[in-house]
Amino acid sequence: MASQKDKEQNYEIWKTADLSKIYLEGVRGAIPLAVEQIDILLRVIQLTQTNVEKFLDLGCGNGILGKSIFQQYPTAKGFFIDISEAMLQAAKNNLASEQEKSRFLLQDFGKKEWVDSVIQGSPFDLIVSGFAIHHLPDKRKKELYKEIYQLLKPGGVFLNLEHVASHSKLGEEAFDRLFVDALYSFHRQQSSKESREEIAKQYYSRSDKNANILALVESQCEWLREIGFVDVDCFMKVFEIALFGGVKQTFSVTSDQ
Repeated sequence: MASQKDKEQNYEIWKTADLSKIYLEGVRGAIPLAVEQIDILLRVIQLTQTNVEKFLDLGCGNGILGKSIFQQYPTAKGFFIDISEAMLQAAKNNLASEQEKSRFLLQDFGKKEWVDSVIQGSPFDLIVSGFAIHHLPDKRKKELYKEIYQLLKPGGVFLNLEHVASHSKLGEEAFDRLFVDALYSFHRQQSSKESREEIAKQYYSRSDKNANILALVESQCEWLREIGFVDVDCFMKVFEIALFGGVKQTFSVTSDQ
């Protein structure tokens, strides 16, 4: 089993073009209930924002969250950050019709310096992240959530669609089986002849597994409250997939914690 220190270093594996290609072509489209996840994310945005002028997507991948936000808010400006050049290129391709309204930044938000790349564009109405922050150690997660808070406008919302920890082995097994079933179905639709057993073997031995540092959604919601976010909640959870977040207080000053 990988140590915490090894996991903290392993997240940089996502810089590699090969892993990004495998994820984009073989995994992203298979994430269970992806349509429902984005629908709920948009519903929370609509409830908290009268309009979205500027948004930031951390760990944007192929830009699917930003594309959905642009469809709902066509005049918005989007900032897209990823550690992987291949991911950013996929996002640029996916958002070709939105190029004039988009900025794509190769940045590592595992390091505090990433804030400098977007500070002039702040404050943001909305900051989102999809299946990215769980690669960071918990200490850095907390620091990042504080940085996100500072970049939001008063009343702005942060939403994290994330891979979170289970409380039990039962929960882990339920999630793993769901994901393998989804991967198998997706690859069958792509005319793959691989068996479910072959897909499962690849899933359990995947190279990025040791880069995951999962945290309970309850713990992460409590971190957000401590920072100063209000209306913090888990808006959706299916085994180890969760959408959670909160709103930056209006006319508030966050304490240095």
